[in-house]
Amino acid sequence: MGQFLKYVFASMLGFLLVCVLLFVLLLGLVAAAGASFGKEAPTVKKGSVLHLRLNDEIVDRGRKDDLALDFGPFQATGRTGLDEVLENIDKAGRDERIAGIFLEPTLLNAGSATAQEIRSKLLEFRSKSGKPIYAHAEFYTQGTYFLCSAADSVFVVPEGDVDFRGLQAQLTFFKGLFEKAGVDMQFVKGSNNKYKSYGEMYTEKEMTPANEEQLGALIDGIWDQYLEAVAAARHLDKARLERIADSMEVRQGRDAQRLGLVDGALYRDEVVALLKKRFGVAEGKDLELVSLGTYKRATVAGDDVVTGSATAKEKVAVVYASGGINSGKGDEETIGSETLAEAVRKAREDSTVKAIVLRVNSPGGSGLASDVIWRELELARAAKPLVVSMGDVAASGGYYISCNANTIYAEPNTITGSIGVFGIIPNAQELLNEHLGITVDGVKTNHYADLFDVSRPLRPDEHALIQGMVDRFYETFKERVAQGRKMSVAQVDSVGRGRVWTGTDAKRVGLVDELGGLEDAIAAAARMAGLEKYRTVGYPEQEDLFQSLLKGLNARATSYVEREVLGLDPAVVDQTRELQRVRQATGIQARMPFTVRVH
Repeated sequence: MGQFLKYVFASMLGFLLVCVLLFVLLLGLVAAAGASFGKEAPTVKKGSVLHLRLNDEIVDRGRKDDLALDFGPFQATGRTGLDEVLENIDKAGRDERIAGIFLEPTLLNAGSATAQEIRSKLLEFRSKSGKPIYAHAEFYTQGTYFLCSAADSVFVVPEGDVDFRGLQAQLTFFKGLFEKAGVDMQFVKGSNNKYKSYGEMYTEKEMTPANEEQLGALIDGIWDQYLEAVAAARHLDKARLERIADSMEVRQGRDAQRLGLVDGALYRDEVVALLKKRFGVAEGKDLELVSLGTYKRATVAGDDVVTGSATAKEKVAVVYASGGINSGKGDEETIGSETLAEAVRKAREDSTVKAIVLRVNSPGGSGLASDVIWRELELARAAKPLVVSMGDVAASGGYYISCNANTIYAEPNTITGSIGVFGIIPNAQELLNEHLGITVDGVKTNHYADLFDVSRPLRPDEHALIQGMVDRFYETFKERVAQGRKMSVAQVDSVGRGRVWTGTDAKRVGLVDELGGLEDAIAAAARMAGLEKYRTVGYPEQEDLFQSLLKGLNARATSYVEREVLGLDPAVVDQTRELQRVRQATGIQARMPFTVRVH
């Protein structure tokens, strides 16, 4: 409870901090914008090395007009677009001025599938350009090591570490908390949705057998793909890697070198000296490192794989759907049915757009909002080719809006499926009556007028009514999938019931067509439309930079207070926000039961 009160206090203090910083921020923005106006493309010298730190949060879609803010609440709050990373690695491969890539990450703030897309692009860079990639870090998390294992040479500080001990999935359960508070969370899911475990965090004290089964299979699948990728890149035996993890044989950098996970245990200056020698830098000269932020403004001749031909008239529209799904307006972090449906409609009605790619990175949300988006996508598919590219997660409502595409692409470690629905209705009678001494009474005109009254438990007939609504929506969900995937409803049910799948397993059971990333989906859409020369355009239209910054100001300030002032555990903050989402959710939900991140 103390942590919860701290969280509430952080929100209040964050709002006050916004008011204090607003004027300073506006002055900084004006100055930064003024400094940016008229700036020419940067000069990239021959023999430069693209320096990728990738420390910012990596989201699907970057902004072309971002300004760097580096004070107070705005330190380390940058966001880098996956599209930018892929485009510029591709550009560096064709750029004769770029001699190679130097990877130097600390903590990779990206999901597993995002890391896989970047890793695949790095491997492509090596094979197509013949240019080398070097990686160095003080320590490697399992996520950063997975990414950097794509390099020709991997180095770690001698006293550093390579975290290599396998994956763990841990869930937090709130039943005990609600029991103490006198609140009963009434969880109603599809009658046979045994894997739809979202509400179990409020109704159970540990994982149910079904949830343990699906979560175990999920992380086993992700870990198996991880080992296969590392084994292939490092020319190591997969079984040997498993034994290294089981025994936690890596205790420091030299252990990792001895076991073949890295090529050397070196300090940064030693790696830089090695790079200078490799790239022929003259004695006394510095290694020319160019950051991603600088290089993305540089120009190079030729067409990009991601953007196609910059001058082509015909287009492939990439519609970005990121975050939870809700009715109404959305933004860059949430999917609003009104906003996304409008974006799809604009792409459908634009005669120069010949194909549409829907990029989905969503755990789901409102069932109704998902259905509204589905309808607009159904109209789009009838007009032109529609391809889905799944990111880190495209599950539950995220799968609902994906299922009617001509072709669905997912990464091997994408989390998808979760075809199932539920509803949650809190019962706070004990809290109100016994703990707070509050009683509730009233009058009504009809029997079900007080159906969602949280001051009492559901009556048996009410529970049956809600169960019927949930089951009917599940039937609709299955029918949508069956129609889009050309499966029978019974086949969909056999792989549904709320179960989540990795991309690899989803392809095996028929929920996904191809394994691949955003570039693969764009190329497939262009082929379907018969395009040779094309360019990509992004939807929905991004907000003005100043509007976007001001909109997120309160959230950033609150986060700063939570982290720097109150020292709150990020896991506690995340769980508290999840409770807020439950409180704000309305109607039948099609949402993922948990979030999986590889650290």
